[in-house]
Amino acid sequence: MTELTLDLAPLSPSDLPQIEKLDERAFGPGRFTRTAYRLREGVPPLANISFVARVGTFLVGANIMTEIRCGGARALLLGPLTVEPAFRSRGIGEELVARSLSAARAAGHTLVLLVGDEPYYQRMGFRRAPAGRLTMPGPVDPARILICELTDGAFADVRGAVTRAI
Repeated sequence: MTELTLDLAPLSPSDLPQIEKLDERAFGPGRFTRTAYRLREGVPPLANISFVARVGTFLVGANIMTEIRCGGARALLLGPLTVEPAFRSRGIGEELVARSLSAARAAGHTLVLLVGDEPYYQRMGFRRAPAGRLTMPGPVDPARILICELTDGAFADVRGAVTRAI
């Protein structure tokens, strides 16, 4: 079989319809009720730190980064991180996250939050947010609220409600 080359590129507005279809296949219609989706409503993704993965012209993965507030502090919300089901378990998701975190750090961002599985994301630098420090705008398992400090101590004084940036 021919080896396929994976290309990662910054998000382009023209990618958004393909990403929406990918998210629909991966997460289904229930995704719109999730707390993280509600935080992204009406807030445009940050194209310079959001990335897509392609094999040829086929979009096989995407990672969106959106501005949020955590108790008034500026932060980023990572996700959705989506990989085409047939391309999962090949490191594509990790590459997308690594690229986004590196670009976010270079752009001067200090803190990233996500709602996800700790065993998967902890190898990328995420850890569980300390209990009771953050409240989300809807039901979410507190054990799934994860943070990644892009600079040491970025989460030290952060506490309060997680809200949309706009």
